Amino acid sequence: MKSHSKSSLPLTVVTGATGTLGRHVVDGLLSSGRPVRAVSRRPRQSGLPSAVEVVAGDLHEPSTLGAAFETARALVLIAVPDSAVEVVARARAAGIEHIVVVSSAAVTAGHDTTYNLPVERAVQASGLDWSIVRPGEFATNALLIWGPSIRSARRVVEPFPDQAGNPIHEQDIADVVVADLLDPDRRGRVDTIIGPDTLTKREQVARIAAAVGDDIALDEVTPEQAIRFYREQGGFAADNADWLYGLTSYDGVEGVTDKPREANPESDGAYLTLAEVLGRRGRSYAQWARDHAFDFGKPAD
Repeated sequence: MKSHSKSSLPLTVVTGATGTLGRHVVDGLLSSGRPVRAVSRRPRQSGLPSAVEVVAGDLHEPSTLGAAFETARALVLIAVPDSAVEVVARARAAGIEHIVVVSSAAVTAGHDTTYNLPVERAVQASGLDWSIVRPGEFATNALLIWGPSIRSARRVVEPFPDQAGNPIHEQDIADVVVADLLDPDRRGRVDTIIGPDTLTKREQVARIAAAVGDDIALDEVTPEQAIRFYREQGGFAADNADWLYGLTSYDGVEGVTDKPREANPESDGAYLTLAEVLGRRGRSYAQWARDHAFDFGKPAD
């Protein structure tokens, strides 16, 4: 196992490091010269750069995190609400000084009270320095939900094609997380971040089609038909179909549909673009689609 004990720069522990977002956070820290320790349940399968120290650990079992937190000064924490209080207590006891929470814009909207919000509260009550990043809709959700049918049949099944949103590129989310880690002046911030483009689902599919270089049919269906389709598809779409298409709330309450809410401009929850958070424009949805064109089945040149 690599040791960072001789480094003059603070060591950052990244949970969720093998996920799509986490890998970008790791790369951003490495590019800034910061030592990184990644936590994984399967370290040998992490596929992370050789410069990263990868240790075994599981947020669901806080007792496994001793080696991960040793000598570290900062922590990137993803949401595991049931163990958050104990994880944060162990981080503080190990000497970690600053925690960046990767949360959700659903907290800002008032829809998330049981998943990300308890993690935020545990960190804010810890006495440690903290920063909170609440991303809006991940652009990668389109890959998880629509990807299988686009790859297999150049088709999207969607009950709300004219519903608009501001999907955000995962690299932009990672850039905010890294900025919070590197700049002490950003501590104590709660940033709800969204992508720069307001697009309907129909327009999002058009951007993906342009990136793939092929037509993609958009089949408008009822919410019930969409739920059946995505349950059969499996994976992320099946796990989230009931919430996505109105059978449950974000918190999993049956028969309750989340209603869009206006952000309170006087709160810390105003929806912000990267131009407002980092001083530069966020990556467009068209750029995101091009970055993932082969994931959607674009033929190799």
